[in-house]
Amino acid sequence: MRTVRFCINMSLDGYCDHTAFSPDEAVLEYFTAMMDDVDLLFFGRIMYQLMFPYWREVARDQSGSPAENRFAEKLSAIDSVVISRSLDVVDENVRIVRSHPAEELLKLKQQVGKTILMDSVSLLPEMIAVGLIDEFFLVIHPVIVGNGRHLLDTGSLHEKLNLKLVDTIKFKSGSIALHYVKYG
Repeated sequence: MRTVRFCINMSLDGYCDHTAFSPDEAVLEYFTAMMDDVDLLFFGRIMYQLMFPYWREVARDQSGSPAENRFAEKLSAIDSVVISRSLDVVDENVRIVRSHPAEELLKLKQQVGKTILMDSVSLLPEMIAVGLIDEFFLVIHPVIVGNGRHLLDTGSLHEKLNLKLVDTIKFKSGSIALHYVKYG
């Protein structure tokens, strides 16, 4: 069975607004390397619309720094699934799923393949509830933003999820990458 990896950038106060901070070169290299064993991306609509138009343009135009260009190329080359009831048009290697995201992710997890990388705050509680997330990669940035979307809304989980810390990376920028696996 394939591994499902949840990855997200966060502020110190727990907000997941990618527009509130910019990963430095080392953090981008970290995420680029993480995608080496990934062959499918699983996104909600909001994250898809935030990430893909921007990074596909960077990949096409090579308009970023060397680290940004490498990240953009890697992200753009991986097949993706986006969960959306409203999107009509997506990029060429992206498939839209209209309903039942947990069923879709379970089906994909049971197929032969490499790791699935998921990045969707809105889908996270449902995926945790049905046990589909195997690993959590959180990059905490040294910024307090005070508003935005929290990783989990109050009451969104019915049971706690125990995690075991397996790795920590401290970046010169002050960002910290935390890698957790399900425990117990």
